[in-house]
Amino acid sequence: MSRLTSRLGRLALKNPVIAAPAEHMIRDGGIEAAIAAGAGAVVVKSTNESAAARAQLRAAEYVALDSRWRPVAWGPEADPATMILSRSGLHPLEFEAWLDRAVAHDATARAAECLLVPSLILADIDRAVEMARAVEAAGLRVLEFNIGTPYAREAAAGAVATETGAERVAQLTRRICEAVSIPVWVKLTGQSNDVPDLARAAAGAGAESVIVAGRLLGMLPDLETQAPMLGTSGGYGGFWNLPLTCHWLALCRAALGPERTLIGINGITGGEDVARALLAGASAAGLASAVMLRGFGVITESIAGLDAYCAGRDMTAAELVGRAADARKRFADMPELAENWTAYIPPESR
Repeated sequence: MSRLTSRLGRLALKNPVIAAPAEHMIRDGGIEAAIAAGAGAVVVKSTNESAAARAQLRAAEYVALDSRWRPVAWGPEADPATMILSRSGLHPLEFEAWLDRAVAHDATARAAECLLVPSLILADIDRAVEMARAVEAAGLRVLEFNIGTPYAREAAAGAVATETGAERVAQLTRRICEAVSIPVWVKLTGQSNDVPDLARAAAGAGAESVIVAGRLLGMLPDLETQAPMLGTSGGYGGFWNLPLTCHWLALCRAALGPERTLIGINGITGGEDVARALLAGASAAGLASAVMLRGFGVITESIAGLDAYCAGRDMTAAELVGRAADARKRFADMPELAENWTAYIPPESR
């Protein structure tokens, strides 16, 4: 499927479908299944030095919800429109053991022409720099640096970070990028009123690709118990997030220019959604919740769906990138439509 080849800075992917990190990417079988499913890149579940962040995994909970906020069964038969509320945690292994496993998986990934991506999540920046150097010294080809987890305000102090200030994003990114020569992908939060400003800061400080953007926090009351579902707030994801992701991608492309590569994340459930993310400005797109919910076949189906979309239009994946973003207009640039609005209100309101 050469028409699906994608570039992220210095790196080439055989296709732009990325198996993004979540709990299904912790154990060896999950990594191996994602590689076997054909993903262009596979991201290992994030780690850092924090014992509290690892402990958070032992208290993790998850619920799948339908459009009426009712819990539904987890598994391959779940509707792609199913939403997920979760309280997550980091990889349970200590860093050294985590790195050893990543190196072993990288060998498998190389044989399948897949990019294995280790992911570090910020706790202490000095330790993050040390770990980034160890990742490069181990021979891994790229590093994801996650400073956009949704959980920082809810987790134990210092366990993880949600960076919402451009100056801070630039400072942290520069520390990591100056410490290593391999490409660094910086994952940003969606909990910001100016994601493009954060993207500009990360790119200006050396990030080769910017991942847009981390999940939002949500809290859902349970009508039976009248308490918060899962007992607290949680990361909230699902198909509904795709327009938000595409909006931020388009604005980030406008802010950074087309030569900077973006990775779309959140709300992507299949191949047509990958195409939408590319049209919005991404050069690749990650699927996590959809795969965790419905299984690794989602990856294979997404690649096939994207290929069918491209084939039907005699286009390559690279040719999709940014087409919708570049055609996007501001409200002020749109033509007047007389009283078009009156067709969209109840009869009594007309």
